[in-house]
Amino acid sequence: MIEALTKRVRSNVQKVIVGNDDVIDRLLVAVICEGHVLLEDVPGIGKTTLARALATSLGCSFRRIQFTPDLLPSDVTGINWFNQKKQEFEFRPGPILSQVVLADEINRATPRTQSALLEAMQERQVTVDGRTHHLERPFLVLATQNPIELAGTFPLPEAQVDRFMMRLELGYPTELDENAILERFRAEDPLPSLEAVTSPDEILASQKERMDIRVEESVRSYLVQVVRATREHDEIELGASPRAALALYQASQAWGAIQGRDYVIPDDIKDLAPDVLTHRLMISPQAQLRGRKPQDLVAGIVDSIPVPVED
Repeated sequence: MIEALTKRVRSNVQKVIVGNDDVIDRLLVAVICEGHVLLEDVPGIGKTTLARALATSLGCSFRRIQFTPDLLPSDVTGINWFNQKKQEFEFRPGPILSQVVLADEINRATPRTQSALLEAMQERQVTVDGRTHHLERPFLVLATQNPIELAGTFPLPEAQVDRFMMRLELGYPTELDENAILERFRAEDPLPSLEAVTSPDEILASQKERMDIRVEESVRSYLVQVVRATREHDEIELGASPRAALALYQASQAWGAIQGRDYVIPDDIKDLAPDVLTHRLMISPQAQLRGRKPQDLVAGIVDSIPVPVED
C-alpha cells in the first residue's frame, strides 16, 4: 500500500512542482514516519508551494504560520477566552492544531515562541493554561528558513532542531525545469485546482504498515555504528542523539517501502543519513576554520564504516 500511495501523491504534487523529485520522495518518507521537515533554502525556490501542494494531496487540514519577531506563543497554540454570553472560558485553537502546519521563516520568531512548537512536535499535543489538547493525526510540521539572510533572526535551539526528522534543500532548478515552470504557470497557477489523492485514514494505515518493514540485525548494527561515529569524530563537538538514530531507522523503513521492498538494505541508510543527521551535528571551530561542513563529515563517516554483506 505504501508504494501505491506514494506514487499517487508524488504524481499529484508534480502537477504543481517541477523537478525536485528526490525532495518530494523524502517528504513522503516524513509523512509515512509522521516526522517533521526543515526546508532550508533561499527565497523563491518554491518551499511554500511545495508544502501547500503536499498538504492538499494528502487531504489533510493545512495552516500556515508566518513567524515574525512579534509573534507570541499564544498565537501558535491558541488561547482561553471568556465568553460573556455563556459566562465561561472557551478554548480558541491556534494554527498548530492542524494536520499539516507550515512554519514559514521559523527562525524569525523569538526563542520563547519557537519553544511553543516543542511539545506539539514531540508529544503531538499542546498545553494551554494547564489543559492538554491532543492534535489530530497525522501531524506534520514543515518549517522553512533562509540560510542567507540572517539579520533579525534567532538561531533554532538544539532541542528544536533535533525534533526535525530531516533537513532538505530544494536548490535552483535546471534550465529545462525552469523553462517548464514558466510554461506551466503561464496561464494560471495549478495549485488551486489540485485535489486530494489520499486521506488521513490511509496515511495512518501506511504508518502502521511501515512498522512491519524488516531491518536485519546486521543492517541495524550498521545504522547504530554510523550514528555513534558522529559522537566520536574529532571534528564534531555534538553528535547525533538517540532520537536521530530512531529517525534514521524509521526513515530507512519508509524508504525501503517506497522502493517496493519489505526490508531495509544498507544503501537505504547511506541515502538518508545526510538528510537525517547533518542538521543535528555541531562541528568544532577548528573544523569550521578549515572549511569543513557537516555534510562532508557525514559522507566521510558513511564511507568509512564497512557495509554489511550477505553471507
